[in-house]
Amino acid sequence: MSVVLVGILMGSKSDMPVMDKARDILDELGIGNEVKVMSAHRQPEMVRAYAGGAQDRGLLAIICGAGMAAHLAGAVAAGTTLPVIGVPIKSGALDGMDALLSTVMMPTGVPVATVAIDGAKNAAYLAAQIVANSHPELREKLDEMRETMAGDS
Repeated sequence: MSVVLVGILMGSKSDMPVMDKARDILDELGIGNEVKVMSAHRQPEMVRAYAGGAQDRGLLAIICGAGMAAHLAGAVAAGTTLPVIGVPIKSGALDGMDALLSTVMMPTGVPVATVAIDGAKNAAYLAAQIVANSHPELREKLDEMRETMAGDS
């Protein structure tokens, strides 16, 4: 799938080592993706424009990673009805708990699916499952991957 179907956003370049893990999983599964750095606090208009245009550009899901206040996933979710997956990044004095709570505590009607602190791999698998709803060939890859993982236990 060379078409970009999943967006990967992060609030800072320092989040790249964690968020690269999501990109690696999507690449392994052959899911087209794009990676962008934009801050909900320093570039709110850019975030709003990205979220607002994501569906028209063909995206099916957006993964957002951010640390500390971690408002990126919520800001994106406020601007689109696409599934948004939040990845709280371990940083700051609270080792990511602040990011986890900021990401998971969304108001009714503006959900963000939230994975574990630094859980970018699971965010990618969840995005892949969302994409697989409209791409049956991907569902087969995911089923095979699960069988392999079960055999490795």
